Amino acid sequence: MCEHHLLPFFGHARLVYVPHRHIAGISKIARALDVAARRLQVQERLTAQLADAVLGRVQPLAVACRLEAEHLCMSMRGVRKPGHRVITTAARMNTAAETADCAAAYSRRDLLDMLAV
Repeated sequence: MCEHHLLPFFGHARLVYVPHRHIAGISKIARALDVAARRLQVQERLTAQLADAVLGRVQPLAVACRLEAEHLCMSMRGVRKPGHRVITTAARMNTAAETADCAAAYSRRDLLDMLAV
């Protein structure tokens, strides 16, 4: 739900991470997204929160998240452009001493390329 206009936005989320010591169950990642999405949000913050949550909990070498969503505030009012989607991305690297060398092998571009379809 958009915090600016109190109208929903909906779409798809993609997430890629490079495991280090732990792996996450897919349902846990989906649940983290659901929890964050229930609050009043802006898409940019939601994207960052999902990447930060996976980085903090799973502690992978690197994580990247991409949200693609249609905002009803843009479809129903204002510019009235139904079907247009907004894409936001967030990439994070694990900077812990023991993982820094491994994480350095993955550039932000590498992670975003993994998100592309």
